[in-house]
Amino acid sequence: MTLALPRPAVTLPVGGFADRRHLRRLGLRKPVPFARLLGVVLLLVAWAGAVEFGLLDERKLSAPWTVVHTGWDLFRAGTLVENVGASLNRSLLGLAIGIAVGTALALIAGLSRLGESLVDGPLQVKRAVPSLGLIPLLILWLGIGETFKVVVIALGVIVTMYMQFHAALVAIDKRFVELAEVQGVSRPDFIRRVVIPGSLPGFFLGLRLSVTNSWLLLIVVESVNAIDGLGKMMSSAQNYGQADVILVGLVIYGIFGLSSDAGIRLLERKVLSWRRTIAN
Repeated sequence: MTLALPRPAVTLPVGGFADRRHLRRLGLRKPVPFARLLGVVLLLVAWAGAVEFGLLDERKLSAPWTVVHTGWDLFRAGTLVENVGASLNRSLLGLAIGIAVGTALALIAGLSRLGESLVDGPLQVKRAVPSLGLIPLLILWLGIGETFKVVVIALGVIVTMYMQFHAALVAIDKRFVELAEVQGVSRPDFIRRVVIPGSLPGFFLGLRLSVTNSWLLLIVVESVNAIDGLGKMMSSAQNYGQADVILVGLVIYGIFGLSSDAGIRLLERKVLSWRRTIAN
């Protein structure tokens, strides 16, 4: 036998509504502008303090003020501007080629079974072979000129961009596919209104990783018989024991990396303003 228990009486206030329960927020707090620089500032303070109190040997790790002074001298002499321009030219050209080719291959493989059969296998093989491992063969084919350096950067970016964007394309929820089929949506409209918007987070992730990868590969290729560039400047400084010049190059790489990543984050936030996540 089932007993019906009486429900407790709820006394409503005069206005007719019960008091709203206080919700405990579990997500991240509102982002603070430039908060990501806090860790960088603390690192610089620790670095300066360690040099000031003699915990670090300035011959091996120059003080921050020494690095700034050396960078200013290199800038006034024109050496820094020339090397930065050469490095930017190589990195941006290889990055542009890699992003364009990687995105096109991801679209071919992600939107067609035939394309996936033709493209995905070779790209997976390339992913298993590090780009740096191809340097001896590429030198044999292309020599050690600018073409070789740009191709190495582009190959690394192609794989990174393809893997992230292709994974996002094939990860579209099948329920969206079924809903579009029921609604009679054409394939071009389905790709334009469902697949592409749904895969944009993966595209931007691939873009950020590709930019980081291009800077990493740039350092390597500029150490292979280069006549200019930040990598060449740092290699020459190593031969003469100039730690301050090496640190200037590292600071420039860091500035480029942080600024490019911040730019992509800003663009992603604008393009994906409709997406609500724990981060925004």
